[in-house]
Amino acid sequence: MKIGYARVSTDDQNLALQLDALRAAGCETIHEDKASGVLNGRKGLADALKRCAGGDVLVVWKLDRLARSLHDLVVIAADLKGRGVGLKILTGEGAAVDTTHAQGRMIFGILAVMAEFEREMISERTVAGMKAAKRRGQHLGRPPKLSEYQRREALSMLDAGKARADVAALLGVHVGTLRRALNEGSS
Repeated sequence: MKIGYARVSTDDQNLALQLDALRAAGCETIHEDKASGVLNGRKGLADALKRCAGGDVLVVWKLDRLARSLHDLVVIAADLKGRGVGLKILTGEGAAVDTTHAQGRMIFGILAVMAEFEREMISERTVAGMKAAKRRGQHLGRPPKLSEYQRREALSMLDAGKARADVAALLGVHVGTLRRALNEGSS
């Protein structure tokens, strides 16, 4: 069975062109969304993906109607492939994607490799940026729960014999947070 999916980003836009193309392609069921590209909150897409079973083909008018990033496309297509569902793009730059044929699977494979490369490049740039920030003395991660003043006060209360649990409660933090703050301050 061919299951169609159509999406426009705003209520001002019209689904008619996509719906006509999906019907002409033989889609028996068509799911629709009027939502931006984010995957969460796209009920029509969730319903279309849920409806697809082994041997079915998910049909979309253009690639950007299905996914806003190559990564999202790869995730969706991998899910479909794992369930034995084909993917067919009717028009646009992704029109060569028809995973029910060898050529479409090859092109999709190339897109998947490019997406993986893109993710690795982003990861490498992120790591390089973090190293550069550390060299410049910037703190990475969450800000400390306790200020330097609070840390010194905690030390003086502990030296005065107050229990660690009481000091942590006074500062509004967990005992483990207090312990880590004191250990980090001594290094």
